[in-house]
Amino acid sequence: MNKVIVSLLLTLGISGLSHAAGDAAAGQGKVAVCGACHGADGNSPAPNFPKLAGQGERYLLKQLKDIKAGTAADAKPGVGRKVIEMTGLLDSLSEQDLADIAAYFASQKMGVGAADPKLVTRGGELFRGGKLEQGMPACTGCHSPDGSGNSLAGFPHLGGQHATYVAKQLTDFREGNRTNDGDTMVMRSIAEKLSNKDIEAVSSFIQGLH
Repeated sequence: MNKVIVSLLLTLGISGLSHAAGDAAAGQGKVAVCGACHGADGNSPAPNFPKLAGQGERYLLKQLKDIKAGTAADAKPGVGRKVIEMTGLLDSLSEQDLADIAAYFASQKMGVGAADPKLVTRGGELFRGGKLEQGMPACTGCHSPDGSGNSLAGFPHLGGQHATYVAKQLTDFREGNRTNDGDTMVMRSIAEKLSNKDIEAVSSFIQGLH
């Protein structure tokens, strides 16, 4: 029973591991370089760069740590999260810096986009109902019905995120190009059940979700 409980906590990302407490005010002075791609307040104007505003602080901090580890000069294959555009950008930042940056962007509000009307029905079916015949659960289980995620568990806020970015992440999970979803491989196991058309539809739906 204890092993089951520990496994569940690790899966949810609430294992109780300590990390530096973020200071949003301090973080505001550390995000100048981030603004070029992600916008000064975290609402990226470019669809291929994610909106960071309003994202869960726990999730943001994990991604920053993973990207720092995955893009370091001495990074080992399969470690962290490799984002070519961020190579070297986080190398000089301390854990406190990363925590402050995460806190700042988490304190902002994510803007909402619009979904393609032609894709709303299919996208909504996938987001709210999954593909149960293939064992794929609904997205709402982790990311909530309105796409706001679960900040305590570290599940990201999706509602309003750029469709282009979401589609790339789902494709990367499906193809094994992104692997930082933990030992349970929850996102990889879900994405492998999505066709290109499924990904297009659910990504568009997420962009307009609020």
